[in-house]
Amino acid sequence: MVALALELRDLGQQVHLCAPPDFRAWIDGLALPVTPIGPPLRTGSRSQAAPSPPSPQQLRQLARDSVTAQFETVAAAAKGCDVIVAATALQVAARSVAELMDIPYVFAAYCPAVLPSAHHAPPVSPVPGPPTTDNGQLWARDAALFNGAFGDALNAHRTSVGLDPVDDVRGHIFTDRPWLAADQALAPWPEPTAGEVVQTGAWMPPDRPALPAELVAFLEAGEPPVYFGFGSSAGAPEGVTQAMIESARAHGRRVIVSRGWAGLSPDEDAPDCLSIGDVNHQALFTQVAAVVHHGGAGTTTTAARAGAPQVIIPQAYDQYYWAQRVDRLGIGTEHPQVTPTAGSLATALDRVLRADVAARARAVAATVRTDGARVAARRLMAGGGSTGHP
Repeated sequence: MVALALELRDLGQQVHLCAPPDFRAWIDGLALPVTPIGPPLRTGSRSQAAPSPPSPQQLRQLARDSVTAQFETVAAAAKGCDVIVAATALQVAARSVAELMDIPYVFAAYCPAVLPSAHHAPPVSPVPGPPTTDNGQLWARDAALFNGAFGDALNAHRTSVGLDPVDDVRGHIFTDRPWLAADQALAPWPEPTAGEVVQTGAWMPPDRPALPAELVAFLEAGEPPVYFGFGSSAGAPEGVTQAMIESARAHGRRVIVSRGWAGLSPDEDAPDCLSIGDVNHQALFTQVAAVVHHGGAGTTTTAARAGAPQVIIPQAYDQYYWAQRVDRLGIGTEHPQVTPTAGSLATALDRVLRADVAARARAVAATVRTDGARVAARRLMAGGGSTGHP
């Protein structure tokens, strides 16, 4: 969303972002107007203790509170705006606010698996119900989950402001012509006729500042290292950082460990290992032997653009899709769905630290487009692909 906002601003448009409060400092630093919405994300991600599952009554209250906050916050932030763009399936109120303001609304997904299709199952798995491999049934159950979680809260608010209730919450959020902010080569929309989905390409922000001097010195001191990081994923399994280091050493490789939201940190201070914070991945990934990560849309696309072989350790949601795509494209491999160990990671690295995989990764990198956010920005300005009211 920041990438899209920057492109719109470069094209002379005014923008306003709604984002979790722990992103505010970063967005403020880009001189983009931002309104905090919802709870901080990083605080929850760092929690290692598994909380008790909420009761049905607590879930209903959480849904009511969330939808109420969304109606209030989005309505205030969108005053004077010409269009609302939502890019999360949990942004339940945005389309209703657009209706009240009589302006267009666009929903964008970052991964094909988020949008219903006969060619894939929902990203939230398993969907409650009897076991089945029928994707149509799984998507119907997924729709029922949305209705059960948010239907009452959404319709109560819609009725209170004079809007008609909706009977398909997910369809209401997604619209009948959603946008897909994913690269066509890396993550194509699977339907034979793609007219119902507008694929713009991935929305990637421009290069950030140069790499820190310590990181540059480490990169220049030897052969390309292996990068490890779980990005914004939740707490990592105990001991996984040491397993990462040992797996790279088994291949004679140095190691870069990104602390990320999980707080990964080596237990030792060794010359072949460097711990880093937030850096410019677009610059870093062109200088590593492989990228081992959680499989988020942004990290996967950035590594693919850089031509870096990948090992993906999926943990949730769309990460399984990205792991499968990287494997099918021949630019990396999917780690088995078990707790990573030094042995399992070394085996995965053995599959990607090969000349043919590196060559394939470079070939695919040449096909990954870099103008997705610009395409989306121009389309918004032209009014194309936006969906108005039900």
